[in-house]
Amino acid sequence: MENLFNLTGKVAVVTGASSGLGADAALAYAKAGADVALLARRVEKLEAVKEEIEKTGRKVIAVGCDVTKEESVKEAMQTVLDTFGHIDILLNNAGVAVRGGVDSMSVEDWDKSFDTNVKGIFLASKYVIPQMKERGYGKIVNIASVNAIIADKQDMFIRHSYNASKSAVLGLTKGMACSYARYGITVNAVGPALFESEMTSGTLFKSEQFLNGYNAVNPAGRPGNRGELNGTVLYLSSDASSYVQGQFIVVDGGGALV
Repeated sequence: MENLFNLTGKVAVVTGASSGLGADAALAYAKAGADVALLARRVEKLEAVKEEIEKTGRKVIAVGCDVTKEESVKEAMQTVLDTFGHIDILLNNAGVAVRGGVDSMSVEDWDKSFDTNVKGIFLASKYVIPQMKERGYGKIVNIASVNAIIADKQDMFIRHSYNASKSAVLGLTKGMACSYARYGITVNAVGPALFESEMTSGTLFKSEQFLNGYNAVNPAGRPGNRGELNGTVLYLSSDASSYVQGQFIVVDGGGALV
């Protein structure tokens, strides 16, 4: 049977690829046969990810990019196109989680969430979609969050700008999916729950009280393990999902069910 998850000959761009879920996904793309462009602000941290991907034998480049700045994104995508000639897959993974409720957070923190989590997807897609339209093919995967559809009342987990920005990602995903399906481009979103990453290891994973509470209400009884998001990302990035459009797949151990 044909391997529908085979990405040989494809070029994947991963934003926020310097650590965590982005780094894991980039390596998964390479293992599936794709060449990979790693984008992040911290170029020095991309080097370790680049070295791991080079071990797979795939071609990989590390490109400095601030997804909140249009010129930075434009230049980064042009570098990718100059290197590989085309882009087949865009994983919009760059994101931030700013704590605070609307009664206490600053306007700056609110804007930071939307600039990275929503504007970043807009800018990256803006400079990738035109060549996808020309070629009649493209796979765009936007990393949202389970917190796009649920919220938490625990003080340490109140992140209203995060909830709002990740919900906005779902609206943007649906709009893009409807507009670009005619060009052979699929656009879908993934909603991870709690995974250990650079973003969470120094905060949520340090709180025994929080983890005990999370595990008690989550049907799986635990957070996500490293690599458990890769299957969903690969599915939506491959021809296995050729007729899947504008969908939101939650990867949360069943947490959104309770």
